[in-house]
Amino acid sequence: MSEIHINKHIIYVTGLPRAGSTLLCQLLGHHPQIYSTGHSSPLSLSLNHLRHQLSDNEFLLSQLDVDFELGYQRLVNAYRGFINGWFAETDKTWVVDKNRGWLNQLETVFRLDPDCRLLVCVRELGPIYGSIEAQHQKTLLLDFPDHLANLSRYARADKLFAPEGVVGGPLKALESIQDIENSLQSRLYYVIFEHLISDPVVVMQGIYQWLGLPNGLFDPQNLSIKGHESDSYYRFKYRHQTKSRIQPIVNHPIPARINAELKKNFAWFYQTFYPGL
Repeated sequence: MSEIHINKHIIYVTGLPRAGSTLLCQLLGHHPQIYSTGHSSPLSLSLNHLRHQLSDNEFLLSQLDVDFELGYQRLVNAYRGFINGWFAETDKTWVVDKNRGWLNQLETVFRLDPDCRLLVCVRELGPIYGSIEAQHQKTLLLDFPDHLANLSRYARADKLFAPEGVVGGPLKALESIQDIENSLQSRLYYVIFEHLISDPVVVMQGIYQWLGLPNGLFDPQNLSIKGHESDSYYRFKYRHQTKSRIQPIVNHPIPARINAELKKNFAWFYQTFYPGL
């Protein structure tokens, strides 16, 4: 049976929330060889749903009983064909797909797309919380999708950074991939938010070099703006606005106890990404 291959070079953008993934996709879109809509994509979740449904399909299971190799190769080809169809609207060979869920599916991505490249966005945890809390103060009369508005700031931080929380979930996935084998580690490139803001041209040059692409020229003070994704889905608690210029970081004040607990509870994160902090 012939094997289908993914016909694009996919740049999987993932990482922590409020860590620059929207800006990164905006900058990637300035490269003439890269197609980037900038929106969060349902592709990761769709593949996961497809796996759940097919794993319970009695006809598929019976075929796997008869000829596992044939049936399983059909699965591989079907998944790859689905991915190929997802990006059929562009002739560009490099495409961007953004979703935090890719952090949890690294092994699956590598199986389907051995040439995968993941850009993992990272930001210091205190400012992530500060950014979310500052936006919440602007929208106090709207609740979070996971109903955090009625909690105290400390309780809200606990929920946000819990293993299933908006920040804690991808943070847990980020921790787990620190122990994967080198063949998968080589497919990851960490983009530090603070570096991206302070020196975007150098950071992007490093990314293009890692991807094997020529440098893409852009002016950090004159960026193209595309329509951003629907912030109403997030109850306007996690804004995804793109701007015409890269602006300095605004670090919102956060309670000292919350900051101290973040550094204590996620010491591995600071040791890995911010060793000099």
